[in-house]
Amino acid sequence: MNTEQEVLKRRLEEIEKRIQAACERSNRKREDVKIIAVTKYVGAETIGDLLAVGVEHIGENRLQDALPKYQQYGDRGIWHFIGHLQTNKAKEVVGRFSYVHSLDRISLAQELNKRGEALNQVVSCFLQINISGEETKFGLSPDDVLAFLQETSNMKHIKIDGLMTMAPVVDNPEEARFVFRGLAEWKDRINEWNFSHAKITELSMGMSSDFEVAIEEGATYIRLGSILVKPE
Repeated sequence: MNTEQEVLKRRLEEIEKRIQAACERSNRKREDVKIIAVTKYVGAETIGDLLAVGVEHIGENRLQDALPKYQQYGDRGIWHFIGHLQTNKAKEVVGRFSYVHSLDRISLAQELNKRGEALNQVVSCFLQINISGEETKFGLSPDDVLAFLQETSNMKHIKIDGLMTMAPVVDNPEEARFVFRGLAEWKDRINEWNFSHAKITELSMGMSSDFEVAIEEGATYIRLGSILVKPE
């Protein structure tokens, strides 16, 4: 184990303690929460080190930065595209990334469906909902969710496995709790509607500054960047 791997291992151990405690507070099973390492600011060698110390899930935000890393390590780990995805870039994501966390408009759904059909595969997506209502955040307005699901219900090559949201940047993580709770409520609401292409089992929410609150509200994927891959 090299020095960088030892550093990552120590950080993971500290994060693990905090995840365990959050799961205990909310009566959840530890295995129901998965860490996505957000690697947009690090090179491919760090991804190799993360995989070596047991991190399975890799999250990338920018396609142009992700593709060289994927070429090197794409056959290892599970890759998530977690950033805003331009419609014309969807063809580069389908077939490489296991999950797209940023489905937020019909044009993107149509393109993902088209690319999935061409590759004869179903694209696993997370519907991004702008719970906080911030204009600076991407995501579907809650008012548009039902219409979106109705319009995508005939797309045979996408399935919506989860929901994703971005919380506001706040000093106190408790101030973000309403966003995470709101997304969990949308999970229940959508499942009650019983769309065949949208069986919601996953919630992608919580980052380095607020992941414990997100876990308490039901997160199944937490997206950790600076707390895990920060410079020493």
